[in-house]
Amino acid sequence: MAKQTKNQQVRAKLDSEKLYTVEEALATLREHKSKFDETVEVAMNLGVDPRHADQMVRGMVSLPSGTGKDVKVAVFAKGDNAEKALAAGADKVGAEDLMEDMQNGNLDYDRVIATPDMMGVVGRLGKVLGPKGLMPNPKLGTVTPNVEQAVKDAKGGQVEFRVEKQGIIHSGIGKLSFKDEDLKTNFKALTDAIVKAKPSGAKGKYVRKVTLTSSMGPGLKVDLGEVEGA
Repeated sequence: MAKQTKNQQVRAKLDSEKLYTVEEALATLREHKSKFDETVEVAMNLGVDPRHADQMVRGMVSLPSGTGKDVKVAVFAKGDNAEKALAAGADKVGAEDLMEDMQNGNLDYDRVIATPDMMGVVGRLGKVLGPKGLMPNPKLGTVTPNVEQAVKDAKGGQVEFRVEKQGIIHSGIGKLSFKDEDLKTNFKALTDAIVKAKPSGAKGKYVRKVTLTSSMGPGLKVDLGEVEGA
């Protein structure tokens, strides 16, 4: 009989039907942590079919305790706005030069922000940025005259959530090294934002399942009573 890996042994011991509080789930993930500082992730299964426009769930939320990761931000801006974006901590700021750089495959960014007057330039990058989910969008606050605030938000723990084809949203809420209180605050901020973003076309039960996991850890089902409005 093949020897079980540590991960398989961990999963074998866990009750797959148990519903955890957020606190219990975090304690269990810590019991099985690996040597590096893993990301804690939430998966929410929603009662939506995102192929229909009126069932799309997408938005931004600021995680009060931050994400624990360094977010790389590119900004399309000129003049005064470009200076403000750099002062706020943007990693790269430009206009046509930045567009050409991205067309050449330099896309190592987590967020792309643009001032409204730069959308003529950014529009040419639709096929490059679109598939990566990086296209600036006024509804998400990434097309804005206030690039300074947008950069600070991106660097300070703001995350985008977007439902996938199967009706699931995945998002990191911090690192296992975070205090329980900080991870619980981030969990609440994210789940509250997703519940508030319930689309008009969603029928029946909206939040169907919530799972907490870490990069290398098991997936643990969270009691839906932990999610307001579920």
